[in-house]
Amino acid sequence: MSQTHLMRAAPQRRLGGAEVLALLIFFFGAVAAVNGVMIYAAVTTFRGEEIGRAYEKGLAYNLDIAGAREQSARDWKVEATILGRGAWESLVSVTLRDRSGALTGLKLTAEVRAPVDGRKDVAVVLVEAAPGRYEAPLAIESGWRDLVLIASRDGREMFRSKSRIRID
Repeated sequence: MSQTHLMRAAPQRRLGGAEVLALLIFFFGAVAAVNGVMIYAAVTTFRGEEIGRAYEKGLAYNLDIAGAREQSARDWKVEATILGRGAWESLVSVTLRDRSGALTGLKLTAEVRAPVDGRKDVAVVLVEAAPGRYEAPLAIESGWRDLVLIASRDGREMFRSKSRIRID
């Protein structure tokens, strides 16, 4: 008589209802947490628009073209400098001239915009320090910026320019 060995199979572990529920809750909780982080990052970072109400301003594009032609016909000469006074303070100086000489009596605003982070934008109203020369102190950190100059007289915009600059 031969001896047969009976092999026993290892007991199989069965997945119970409570374990399936825990796995489902963990999986969907992880998905919800990642979605929450992504939503927060999307809402609190750069929106991608340079100006607010872009659609309405786009509808008025022909008025912008007419204003640019008027500005070009005035033939104003504008020189702007930003001089560093310290680690964080600078002096914005803008000189405006036309064919007849220095331009006085303007309201001049300088906006120094960070290309990506609107929270770093700074705007100052420049004061006329001498005929045709407008100045204002400015606290700005170094980096690439857009300098937007807006000159107006009697509430009407007369001049606008935008230049990419590097502040060291």
